[in-house]
Amino acid sequence: SGKRIRPSLIFFSGWKEEGHIDPKLVKLAAIIEIIHLATLVHDDIMDGADLRRNRETVSKKWGSAAAVLLGDALFSHAVFLSTQFPTTEVCQKVSESMRQVCTGEILQTMQRGDPNIDLKTYDKVINLKTAELFWISCHLAAHLVSDDEAYVKAAGEYGRHLGIAFQIYDDLTDLFGAQEKIGKTLGTDIATGKATLPLILMRDRLPEKEAQMLRDTLSGDCEADIPFWLNKLREMGIFEEVRQTVFEEIGKACAAIEPFKQQPRAQYLLTLSELLRNQALILQSEVP
Repeated sequence: SGKRIRPSLIFFSGWKEEGHIDPKLVKLAAIIEIIHLATLVHDDIMDGADLRRNRETVSKKWGSAAAVLLGDALFSHAVFLSTQFPTTEVCQKVSESMRQVCTGEILQTMQRGDPNIDLKTYDKVINLKTAELFWISCHLAAHLVSDDEAYVKAAGEYGRHLGIAFQIYDDLTDLFGAQEKIGKTLGTDIATGKATLPLILMRDRLPEKEAQMLRDTLSGDCEADIPFWLNKLREMGIFEEVRQTVFEEIGKACAAIEPFKQQPRAQYLLTLSELLRNQALILQSEVP
């Protein structure tokens, strides 16, 4: 299960015509989705999450040791599949992106519990751990089917900005989503000391006494009172501001692919950005 948004980005970026199935894109989609699954398995260990896609996480059901090994096995298989292309460029690009994603995960892990993380560091983390896989999905798919370097570059830019928007939206759902709809444990970012955009904005605007309370919560020096902080976020209007940031990144993604909007592949890509925009709009109705 899952949204499979990265395979969708691959198939749309490399779209040729109705009914045409390119085996190269199918294999690339499998590679990227396997890498993504590996990161989710590892993420759930570090977050202590019990649910993923409305099912028990691997770490919850089988323990952290088995989950670590499964994540490693998935990464290894993705590299193996990437060696099966006639050119080494795919394997090289996939390996580089895997390294970037892992770098982002390491940076986020090192910053976990740091109550003073700034926006620059947050931006770097989401560029590495999320936007990178969106970029490689669009870039490599476009490269495999097109000699138009301008389109390949534009597709990659579209993917990167959509990835940033997607991660910020995901950070919102952790705080404002309905657990039965989102399908994963909510409030884990506060409980595990992960300072996301909504929490950083709130911290910097709270009175000093409450700001220190939030810092102590994120650093693990006091128990996380999740309902209290959710109410604070709502009172301060943080939700709408962060949602607007999602819309801005979606706008940048659409602008990148705009010169090619007459092509069916670009039109299909734009349906994904519209889907994310609609999801962000729906999320508003779930805020009490």
